Amino acid sequence: MNIIINGGTRGIGKEIVIYLARDEFNKILVTGRDKQSLKSLSDRYKNVHTLAVDLSVFDTQSEIFEKAVLSYFKTVDILINVAGFLVSKEFTKTSIDEARLMMETNFFGPASVIKLLKPHMADGSHIVNITSMGGFQGSLKFKGLSYYSASKAALACLTECLATEFSGSGIKVNCLALGAVQTEMLAEAFPGYEAPVDAAEMGEFIADFALKGHKFFNGKILPVAVGNP
Repeated sequence: MNIIINGGTRGIGKEIVIYLARDEFNKILVTGRDKQSLKSLSDRYKNVHTLAVDLSVFDTQSEIFEKAVLSYFKTVDILINVAGFLVSKEFTKTSIDEARLMMETNFFGPASVIKLLKPHMADGSHIVNITSMGGFQGSLKFKGLSYYSASKAALACLTECLATEFSGSGIKVNCLALGAVQTEMLAEAFPGYEAPVDAAEMGEFIADFALKGHKFFNGKILPVAVGNP
């Protein structure tokens, strides 16, 4: 499988990379902002290539990204958009720059990646967008996460729209809305809270879903949570 993982330098994204890299037949391109973490992954796994990409300014890096993709792959089988950025702050105290950074990283960046890669994805390929239960309609909401949750809700809605738009191409698009997972980001948003699931467990679940989920789902927003948050 030819796989691209956006946001694979820490937390859940890194665990997805580690799980998928165990299969030597998987060829993986990992993006992220932490160059040292990217280097450690490519040094550790022969089938992992890396590229420093900041999704908040993806349009300025899109040519470099596409060139890297085409140098590694003829086609892309799986795209996993797991990168995320969070500022935990009350709505009225969140600056417009902070709000835009969350929206660029969590929505516009992944959307631009999908648009760029779509011509390079064939029948049977799978796009998996990772969002949050905070952006899942009807779920419990938390103070300080308004912009973050809204950005994730936008990506979830885009998933449904693209599944329809891409229906003639054979490309399947799904979204996993995650509940609490023990990561650095969770600790930032909910200091002291202990999640019932760790990053490695969730990484394995997402990796398996990326490999097999498109056989059973398309255009779905699937909640993956056992509690609140």
